[in-house]
Amino acid sequence: MSGKPVTVPCKYKTGRVLGNGTYATVKEAMRIDTGKYYACKIINKKLMEGREHMIRNEINILKRVSQGNKNILSLVDYFETVNNLYLVTDLASGGELFDRICEKGSYFEKDAAKIIQTICSAVDYLHDNGIVHRDLKPENLLFRERDEDSDLLIADFGLSRIIDTNKFHALKTTCGTPGYMAPEIFKKTGHGKPVDLWAIGVITYFLLSGYTPFEGSNNVEEMQAILNADYNYDDPCWENISKNAKDFIDRCLTIDADKRITAKAALEHEWLQTISQEEGGDLLPSMRTNFNARRTFKKAINMVTLSNHLRHSLKSNSSESASVNDVQPVDEGIDQVLETEQKV
Repeated sequence: MSGKPVTVPCKYKTGRVLGNGTYATVKEAMRIDTGKYYACKIINKKLMEGREHMIRNEINILKRVSQGNKNILSLVDYFETVNNLYLVTDLASGGELFDRICEKGSYFEKDAAKIIQTICSAVDYLHDNGIVHRDLKPENLLFRERDEDSDLLIADFGLSRIIDTNKFHALKTTCGTPGYMAPEIFKKTGHGKPVDLWAIGVITYFLLSGYTPFEGSNNVEEMQAILNADYNYDDPCWENISKNAKDFIDRCLTIDADKRITAKAALEHEWLQTISQEEGGDLLPSMRTNFNARRTFKKAINMVTLSNHLRHSLKSNSSESASVNDVQPVDEGIDQVLETEQKV
């Protein structure tokens, strides 16, 4: 980052590993003088050589939004040594959103609406500050603490960008998590803040059903479903979901980015404005069933794909055996379509 890092006494003591990435490790860290715990992202500068702009971008974004909204992960500190760069943020020890939902004894539509209201409010704050997140998904929605009333935090700003307020098509890079990516990202026609609302639509669908709206037997089919906004409410779990909830999803999953609902308008939508006080049906049983069924199905598809390709490799290879390392994907899939940015 800078030419010569200044040597300073270490203010933190690192502990257990919380996660690993291509270029970084996240560890629990305790500030020595206060005893408070944080998350510390340790980035290997040598591995990031030539990509320093990605780190600088993440720091600038976190600095811009930190402390301004209680539902956004805050940057507490950052510093560097000769070999590493350190980003110290809120710990978010409460776990991921979906895990917390599954731990509950019951879960209703109004609970989902409250979660989405929180997310929309935080995204509205980001957009007002000229920031598009670009990787909203349940895994990046974390709770600050284990308490029942703990704040939900939007995390992971590695793919986020600062853009001009009124530019909806300023960004060109294909990036994000495929199932949550908006059509305009795949089309490479330029994108901006509306991609976050598309992702919110996918998250809402998932929080009410236990599965995402765009599915296919392979990555290409999934991408085609996204491009056509090919989704439905045919599963029995949708029978007791309100029309307002479905209308909210539809307005988020609008193909035309210019016509898609904004974060500010989403907060004014009837579904979020009239969060029912009635319990309605418990969504948790069907959510668990749908989630587990699709996870099992995807594993089966992956095994069949691998098995078929191994068989093909054995037939076409003159040698008597083929190793797994020789196997190439059956379909070109999203990996060949996307030129996805590497996340720190």
